[in-house]
Amino acid sequence: MSTSAVPWRLPPLTRLVAAVAWFGLLLQAVLTLRLVLSQGGSVTGALVVYFGYFTVLTNLLVAVSLSLPTRWFRTPGVATGVAASIALVGLAYHLLLRHAWNPQGLQWVADVTLHYVTPLLCLLHWWLAVPPARHAWHAPWVWAAWPTAYLVYALLRGHWLQSYPYPFIDVSVLGYRQTLLNAIGLLVVFIVLGLAFVVVARWRLRRTAR
Repeated sequence: MSTSAVPWRLPPLTRLVAAVAWFGLLLQAVLTLRLVLSQGGSVTGALVVYFGYFTVLTNLLVAVSLSLPTRWFRTPGVATGVAASIALVGLAYHLLLRHAWNPQGLQWVADVTLHYVTPLLCLLHWWLAVPPARHAWHAPWVWAAWPTAYLVYALLRGHWLQSYPYPFIDVSVLGYRQTLLNAIGLLVVFIVLGLAFVVVARWRLRRTAR
């Protein structure tokens, strides 16, 4: 194995983004555990809550993909799909959720890290460290497997626990029809976002080739 493939030889920007993502995830894990235990819950219950959020799972995807020694996660196709997914985290939070609550103290730090800092750093990493590529126009549909899988998981989990992680997919309040319409709307937004990544990547490739 070449030295460039081991984790501690990863580029500085890659290590920085991974470290920030891990920091946000660990901080949120501690805060979730503390909150659930203070309410009489268990460690298992805290883990169920923690892993119920697309934000957490996608930040975990970023952290793992930038930390593992394998280069597969950092190939242009995979890296761009991850970047599009974490961009959706920041965009959806900013447009739909940031006014829904008012985190304070360490929860504010975790909130900003997971929803803003990591997504922005990941986009910077995509721009600077991921080679431009001529992605196929159908690539966003492939990348959409991640948010689609999450939506299925969240709805099944919510039905089982009678608790939904986000208000716009809360079947108990909205009903299945509106929830599915909201879910489809989010997937459409993701596809459009993915197409934007394809356009930018193709433009960068043409500019590099000149």
